[in-house]
Amino acid sequence: MRRTVITGPTGVIGHALIDECIRNKVEVYALCHPGSKRMADLPSHDLLHVVYVDISRLSDAGNMIPKEIDTFYHLGWTGTFGDARNDMYLQNRNIKYALDAVELARCCGCHTFVGAGSQAEYGRFEGKLRPSTPAFPESGYGMAKLCAGEMTRMQARKYGMKHIWARILSVYGPCGKKETMVMSTIIKFLHREKPSFTKGEQVWDYLYAKDAGGILFALGGEKSVDGKIYCLGSGLTRPLKEYIEKIRDAIDPSLPVGLGELPYSPEQVMYLCADNTDIIHDLGYEYRYSFEEGIKETVEWCKSRMMAH
Repeated sequence: MRRTVITGPTGVIGHALIDECIRNKVEVYALCHPGSKRMADLPSHDLLHVVYVDISRLSDAGNMIPKEIDTFYHLGWTGTFGDARNDMYLQNRNIKYALDAVELARCCGCHTFVGAGSQAEYGRFEGKLRPSTPAFPESGYGMAKLCAGEMTRMQARKYGMKHIWARILSVYGPCGKKETMVMSTIIKFLHREKPSFTKGEQVWDYLYAKDAGGILFALGGEKSVDGKIYCLGSGLTRPLKEYIEKIRDAIDPSLPVGLGELPYSPEQVMYLCADNTDIIHDLGYEYRYSFEEGIKETVEWCKSRMMAH
């Protein structure tokens, strides 16, 4: 891989993927929303080229990108949090944008298309998530991701393009959105506030962003299998309350934790874990970070951001 295009580059996963590309001396064309407030988080590097284009107008980028691109990563998606996840018209538009991404990939001469799916495609399931696990999404977001994965696969096949769909579980790290459990918890602890939680009995799989970036980079290479779905997670689980306590301990072990102060939601997922057999077998990927190591780096990043502001 020599050149790649990335949509959604300013998110936690996009940022980590860019770092991984640069580390491997791969040239990146990052398609950014005009006026994005998160642009400042992108690194300044000769290998990184920012192209301003709205996700609804991806075809406009055709004349701004060279025609010799190897891999196209489609991470961009609108309406990922809150009520927007069940805005069916908005989520339906995301399916079109995903297909537009395949068209742009073809225009750029890409041989590989990697799309970002989600655990939400499965709905609730008590067991390790595998590509073969039945998918019964319960949100418009999950339904649209499932549909986008299937449609982009067919479209890529029509163009003779390799297609990889990465169903991504819970990723945390620098540049993560403040609405996520990990980032909101870090921010509250750093402000010496007591965050409120459920009992934290959910059994969960968390993947550090740098490992997510490393896996996605590998998926865009030669070792991944065309047409395959890969579940991106650490493959390791702990009760959520243990993760919360580890976050607290990385900041100040004496801080109070409000476990049990909130009820579980009716749609609460109680078990989440990826079967990462294919990631290890196909890619030969070796995980680089424990949760403790990832949280330490994330806390330091949050501290630096607070000092900067």
